Amino acid sequence: MSGSNTLFGNQRLDPYNTHNFIVEIEGIIIGGFSEVSGLNIETEVESIKEGGANDIEYKLPKGTKYSNITLKHGITDFDLIWRWYDDVINGKVKRKNGSIFLCDQNGSPLVTWGFVDAYPIKLDGPSLNATTSNIATETLTLAHHGLKRIV
Repeated sequence: MSGSNTLFGNQRLDPYNTHNFIVEIEGIIIGGFSEVSGLNIETEVESIKEGGANDIEYKLPKGTKYSNITLKHGITDFDLIWRWYDDVINGKVKRKNGSIFLCDQNGSPLVTWGFVDAYPIKLDGPSLNATTSNIATETLTLAHHGLKRIV
């Protein structure tokens, strides 16, 4: 086996790069993103001690919770995110399903995470500073009711 071999059977052994994300909501690609966080799932547990046996503790699953998803990208003319959040501000919460695609250097999806019943809960616009050459970015935070790794 050579040192550059990254496959064992059909499983990849080396990690994927984490720099190329595309986000789709309700079938519409809303853009490429420079940062995606919050792909977290946690099952809460309840500890119960056995009566009369203080050294025995059982951990029982209580429920699963999902972290908010945070998406960061450079601002473009495409304002779907702003319009969606504007609806929330005006009391018209539209829950939407979507996907986050981790892509290779050619733009082909490698791994996909799907989320359900999401809606925006926070939108951070850019910090504008004429003395720097940074890209103007915005950050969108989504609450949702589920996350699955699809591929």
